[in-house]
This record gives sequence, C-alpha cells and structure tokens, in this order.
Amino acid sequence: MDVTKYFIKGRTLLATDANLQDALGRVYQTSERPRCMCVQGGVEMYVAKHGEFVVKRMPGTGDMHHPTCQSFEPEAGVSGLGELVGEAIVEHTPDLVEIRTDFPFSRVSGKPLPRGEANGEPPAINAPRKKMSLRAVLHFLYHRAGLNRWYPAMEGKRSQGVIKKYLELAAGGVSLKGETLDKRLYVPEPFRVAEKDEIGERRRRKLSMLLSPGDDVAYKMAIVIGQFNGVEQTAYGRKLLVKHMPDVPLYMENKAWERAERAYATTLQARDADVDRKPMVVMAALIYAKREHIYQIDSLSMMLVSDQWIPLEGLHELPLIEALQAHGRSFLKPLRFDSKSGACFPNALLLDTEGGPFPLHVISAFLDPKEQSAKEKAIQAAGEEAWSWHTDRPMPDLPQRAASRAQATASGDHQRSHRVPEEQ
Repeated sequence: MDVTKYFIKGRTLLATDANLQDALGRVYQTSERPRCMCVQGGVEMYVAKHGEFVVKRMPGTGDMHHPTCQSFEPEAGVSGLGELVGEAIVEHTPDLVEIRTDFPFSRVSGKPLPRGEANGEPPAINAPRKKMSLRAVLHFLYHRAGLNRWYPAMEGKRSQGVIKKYLELAAGGVSLKGETLDKRLYVPEPFRVAEKDEIGERRRRKLSMLLSPGDDVAYKMAIVIGQFNGVEQTAYGRKLLVKHMPDVPLYMENKAWERAERAYATTLQARDADVDRKPMVVMAALIYAKREHIYQIDSLSMMLVSDQWIPLEGLHELPLIEALQAHGRSFLKPLRFDSKSGACFPNALLLDTEGGPFPLHVISAFLDPKEQSAKEKAIQAAGEEAWSWHTDRPMPDLPQRAASRAQATASGDHQRSHRVPEEQ
C-alpha cells in the first residue's frame, strides 16, 4: 500500500518518517509549504500545530489530490455540502471554518422587541441566508472527520474511542456563534464500569457550562453525539438512552419524542432489519440543563450508520456498502446535509478507479416515486457508463480498480491524520 510522501525543503519524506515532525517544525509559520506528492508535481499543503505538527489541505485544493489520498476532497456538488459552502459554511483558513446554524446555542432573556412603524417604507429588506440544521452540523462533522470515508485498513478498528477522537478533532477547527464547536460538543468516551466515577467526573466537567448560563441567558446548550440505545417512558417524559452513557439519560418531552418517532420511523426500524450485521442509529441532541445535572433535549437529529459507522441514507444502501467492504474497495459516502432529497447524489463514490472518483447509484423499489424519478435523472445525467443497481435485481459487477495505486489506502500515512488506534 502506498504511503503519502511530502516534499519539504528539498527532501521527500514519508508520512511515517520519524524525521517528519522536525521537518515540519522548520517550515511552520514560514512562507515555505510542504507539498503532498500524491500526484506528479505535488500539491501545496499547510502546517498546523495540534500538540504535534499536522499537514493539512489548503482551501480549494481538495480535488487536486489523488482520489486515494487522505487530502482528496471531491467537488462539493456530489453531496449536500455544495448548497452550503460559501454561505452557511465559510472556510477562512485551513484551521478555521465558520458555520452558521438555524438553531441557537443559548436562550436569551431580554426586553421585548420594539414595535415598528405602522406606515412608511422599511429601512432595509434582508435576503434570507442559508443556515445549517442540526442534521447538517452532524453531517458536516462526520464529513470533516473523514468518517464517511472507508479504506480497507479501517476494518474492525472504528471503536467508540476512535469516533470520539475524530469528531472532537473535527469540531476543534469550526467556529460557531463566536466560539469553537468543540467547547459545546460532547461525545461519550468508552464506558467501563471500573472507571464509572472518573468518566462521570470528566463528563460533568465538560458539560459544566450548562450550569452557569450567565447574565441575560436563560440557559446555554451543547450538542451530544452518540449511539441511540433505546427510549423509555417515565413520569417526566421520555428518557432517551445513549450507548456509553448508561448512567445519564437525556430527557425529552412526550410530544416532541412522538414527532421525532414519526419523522425517524424508518431509521429506528432499520435497527431490527433482517440482516447479518445490524445497522446502528447515531443521534445528535441539542441539550440544556433543566435542573442541575438533568439534561433535557431541545432538538434532535438521527442518522442511520452501518456497524462500521458508515452513514446510510437508508437500508437499501447497506448491501452495496458491505459489498464494497468485502471487495476491499476504497470509497466515500456522500451526505445529504440539508438537501431535501439525497436521490440526486451518488450513493457511494469509488476512490480507487482509473480516471478519478466513480459514482455508484442504488435504486430501491421502496423509494418514494419522486425519489425514484430523481435518481433515474441523476443516472441519465451520468451517461451511458453510469453504474446503477436496482435492488430487486442482482448487483452488477463493480467498476475495476485502477492498475496503479490499486489499494492506496490510508493504512499508513492516512492513519497519521486519520489514525484508527485500537480502543483503550
């Protein structure tokens, strides 16, 4: 398997080279830039420091990298990301991305708004700007963390500890409402009964900002991302259980949960599907402290994922995802973000084919007629060589791998910036 090479000050170093940190330190905060040598001539990179030096992609250069390179980024239009970039998502530097959301991170107790004049022209007409929903934020963090990508070397190594690490790293460079998102994000750490007290103390310390809202703020909010593990009825509303947080449920009003249950019915039912490897549900919950250390859900979003944490638009994608894994393929799963439909996007992008990313489309007989029509149009637009699979028929052969870089995965260098360590 190929390992990423960087060209720094006249030398070519592997990403696994013990001297790489020293080399990056010499160009850090200088005008010189390392080059990723995944393609002929290389692509300029950026050096950041997060404890150790990290090589990052320069803004706007993602599609210049080889598709199997860790820094490759397909065109934004192959997912719902394209509708948000430049408006709801603004990349200022490789280290700072600003996002704008349609939900608040606090409830403010203030004076009522003054009444406007009954007559006369308004001082200005404001055009609405796109903002991200909680689902889009979940998809953005997943995308930024690289968790919607798959390389064969990742098989069996995506534990709760790995998911937590990379979601938190992804949130660290995201600015939202004046602060970095990692300060308001909690992802449960792997739960161990023997360490229950220590884990609880770290969780309370992380969520302590919910207990001190400050002046003119009714309450602050945080985002919890974790695996949905069931719901129970209580005298105080529904109690949602999060895996790796067995001692701390999240409460939700009965009517709010009933709406969520209807909205995510197919996602929740998919956990009981007649398949060998059961999918899971990841939820993002916007929470606040209703009372001391009692966490209430303000809003909720859910996402179906495979047992390897790969996002799924629905169960119809699961056989394709598992076939790609079984054949040792490298691929990316485009995410919907806030797009009204995911049918116009590929269900997967193969990254190891000749000529660049290759879109794969899945058509389920159970899709809504409008979704089926949108998918058919997307396949027609892709041309005669488009790969598509109707789930009521045998799956066609997958496109062939490229003759070179056939399995240029992130098993070595990719793991440096997206390492998949074993859960401790």
